[in-house]
Amino acid sequence: MTPTEELENLHAMIAHCTECPLHATRTNAVPGEGAVDAKIMFVGEAPGAQEDKLGRPFVGRSGELLTELIEGIGLTRKEVFITSVLKSRPPNNRTPKKSEIDACLPYLDRQLEIIDPELVVLLGGVAVSSLIGPWKMADAHGRFYDGNERTFFITYHPAAALRFPSTREVILADFEKLRAELS
Repeated sequence: MTPTEELENLHAMIAHCTECPLHATRTNAVPGEGAVDAKIMFVGEAPGAQEDKLGRPFVGRSGELLTELIEGIGLTRKEVFITSVLKSRPPNNRTPKKSEIDACLPYLDRQLEIIDPELVVLLGGVAVSSLIGPWKMADAHGRFYDGNERTFFITYHPAAALRFPSTREVILADFEKLRAELS
């Protein structure tokens, strides 16, 4: 089976998943999208209202900012892979519960295996704690972290920049570090 077929099969499994109660309140599962051979994968927290409606990751206001940030490092959305820890929207965009994260992590782990990116950009605390452990974002952002099998880059979730304008400058500086490292 090709990586494209493997990813399509995985995304079909995600679409029919009932491992946690979120399946009952979602409109669409949001497995992720992008290049199967992406060198960079972006991992956020969970789908929001627009993502749930359309079944696509980062399509709301946070997605617009993420697209700008990706283009700022010289790439397009089609060249990277974008996903979230959770594949279903938590009600009222609340913080994901540990049980929900635990239910979705095998899907994210499998996406990482299939795509095998050189770098995983973790967007926000939920992505960071889910994949590399507890870190304070104030200490972790703008850093590269070498895990056992992957290299991670840590930054704030784009939604934080929309809520807190001062965070936008921090994210821009983080992405400038990322751009410099990639060149």
